[in-house]
Amino acid sequence: MTFWVYVLRCADGSYYTGHTEDLATRVAQHVAGEIPGYTSTRRPVALVFSQEVATREEALTSERQIKGWSRAKKEAMTRGDWAEVSRLARARSVRPSTSSGRTEGA
Repeated sequence: MTFWVYVLRCADGSYYTGHTEDLATRVAQHVAGEIPGYTSTRRPVALVFSQEVATREEALTSERQIKGWSRAKKEAMTRGDWAEVSRLARARSVRPSTSSGRTEGA
Protein backbone atom coordinates (compact mmCIF):
# COMPACT_ATOMS: atom_id res chain seq x y z
CA MET A 1 0.00 0.00 0.00
CA THR A 2 1.20 3.52 -0.74
CA PHE A 3 0.40 6.76 1.02
CA TRP A 4 0.40 10.39 0.02
CA VAL A 5 1.10 13.74 1.58
CA TYR A 6 -0.69 16.55 -0.23
CA VAL A 7 -1.24 20.30 -0.20
CA LEU A 8 -4.39 22.09 -1.37
CA ARG A 9 -4.66 25.79 -2.17
CA CYS A 10 -7.96 27.13 -0.86
CA ALA A 11 -10.10 29.88 -2.35
CA ASP A 12 -8.92 32.33 0.33
CA GLY A 13 -5.29 31.71 -0.66
CA SER A 14 -4.49 29.59 2.39
CA TYR A 15 -2.96 26.13 2.23
CA TYR A 16 -4.23 22.86 3.67
CA THR A 17 -1.87 19.94 4.17
CA GLY A 18 -3.00 16.37 4.72
CA HIS A 19 -2.15 12.73 4.11
CA THR A 20 -4.12 9.80 2.74
CA GLU A 21 -3.85 6.35 1.22
CA ASP A 22 -6.16 7.27 -1.72
CA LEU A 23 -5.20 10.65 -3.15
CA ALA A 24 -7.80 10.88 -5.92
CA THR A 25 -10.70 10.05 -3.61
CA ARG A 26 -9.51 12.36 -0.82
CA VAL A 27 -9.00 15.32 -3.17
CA ALA A 28 -12.45 14.72 -4.70
CA GLN A 29 -13.94 14.74 -1.18
CA HIS A 30 -12.26 18.07 -0.41
CA VAL A 31 -13.40 19.54 -3.75
CA ALA A 32 -16.99 18.46 -3.07
CA GLY A 33 -16.95 19.79 0.49
CA GLU A 34 -17.57 16.32 1.93
CA ILE A 35 -14.91 16.63 4.64
CA PRO A 36 -16.15 18.92 7.40
CA GLY A 37 -13.73 21.50 8.65
CA TYR A 38 -11.10 23.73 7.15
CA THR A 39 -11.45 23.06 3.42
CA SER A 40 -15.24 22.75 3.38
CA THR A 41 -15.54 26.46 4.22
CA ARG A 42 -12.77 27.58 1.84
CA ARG A 43 -13.82 26.06 -1.47
CA PRO A 44 -12.99 25.78 -4.22
CA VAL A 45 -9.74 24.03 -3.47
CA ALA A 46 -7.04 22.83 -5.84
CA LEU A 47 -4.32 20.24 -5.43
CA VAL A 48 -0.97 22.04 -5.73
CA PHE A 49 1.42 19.39 -4.40
CA SER A 50 1.45 15.67 -3.73
CA GLN A 51 4.15 13.18 -2.92
CA GLU A 52 3.92 9.43 -2.69
CA VAL A 53 5.56 7.87 0.38
CA ALA A 54 6.02 4.31 1.56
CA THR A 55 4.32 4.32 4.95
CA ARG A 56 1.54 6.09 6.84
CA GLU A 57 4.10 7.17 9.43
CA GLU A 58 6.21 8.85 6.74
CA ALA A 59 3.11 10.56 5.34
CA LEU A 60 2.12 11.86 8.78
CA THR A 61 5.66 13.03 9.52
CA SER A 62 5.79 14.89 6.19
CA GLU A 63 2.36 16.42 6.80
CA ARG A 64 3.41 17.73 10.21
CA GLN A 65 6.68 19.08 8.84
CA ILE A 66 4.99 20.94 5.96
CA LYS A 67 2.31 22.35 8.29
CA GLY A 68 5.12 24.02 10.25
CA TRP A 69 6.61 25.70 7.19
CA SER A 70 6.21 29.33 6.24
CA ARG A 71 3.94 30.32 3.39
CA ALA A 72 7.00 31.20 1.28
CA LYS A 73 8.50 27.76 1.83
CA LYS A 74 5.22 26.02 0.93
CA GLU A 75 4.95 28.10 -2.24
CA ALA A 76 8.53 27.24 -3.23
CA MET A 77 7.70 23.56 -2.72
CA THR A 78 4.58 23.79 -4.89
CA ARG A 79 6.73 25.32 -7.65
CA GLY A 80 9.25 22.49 -7.26
CA ASP A 81 11.92 25.03 -6.30
CA TRP A 82 13.83 22.82 -3.87
CA ALA A 83 16.83 25.18 -3.82
CA GLU A 84 14.55 27.90 -2.44
CA VAL A 85 13.02 25.47 0.07
CA SER A 86 16.55 24.71 1.31
CA ARG A 87 17.50 28.39 1.38
CA LEU A 88 14.40 29.25 3.40
CA ALA A 89 15.12 26.39 5.81
CA ARG A 90 18.65 27.70 6.37
CA ALA A 91 17.41 31.28 6.72
CA ARG A 92 14.99 30.23 9.43
CA SER A 93 17.58 28.27 11.36
CA VAL A 94 19.94 31.26 11.58
CA ARG A 95 17.29 33.88 12.21
CA PRO A 96 18.47 36.45 14.76
CA SER A 97 16.86 36.60 18.16
CA THR A 98 13.85 38.88 18.52
CA SER A 99 14.46 39.34 22.24
CA SER A 100 15.96 42.53 23.58
CA GLY A 101 18.76 40.62 25.24
CA ARG A 102 17.75 41.99 28.61
CA THR A 103 17.34 39.83 31.63
CA GLU A 104 14.86 40.45 34.42
CA GLY A 105 16.15 42.70 37.14
CA ALA A 106 18.75 44.32 34.89
